[in-house]
Amino acid sequence: MNITIDDFERLDMRVGVIVDVAHLPEAHKPSYKLRIDFGPLGIRQSVAALQRDYAREELLNRQVVCAFNLPPRRVAGVSSEVLVLAATEEDGALRLLGPDPSATLGSPIT
Repeated sequence: MNITIDDFERLDMRVGVIVDVAHLPEAHKPSYKLRIDFGPLGIRQSVAALQRDYAREELLNRQVVCAFNLPPRRVAGVSSEVLVLAATEEDGALRLLGPDPSATLGSPIT
């Protein structure tokens, strides 16, 4: 299915930094509850099924790219306010997307 550039531009993707990582044992998949700082846009919460691929220490202070304007979704009783973006390998392993080099928090992805 093709989309137009106008469709793509409606998705607001932003750079944030993970400032807190907590295990979320209630989730069906091994997941973390993340708090992500987007600078002037504030801190948002996300639930991400990353425990298989990342240790807590690998996530803290890591810059990530997130879909910022999707509606919140309840996951394991937690409101997930942004979607952390990752590439999915053939074996299902996740690889987080992030700016290289680092970018100003809240920067839009264009």
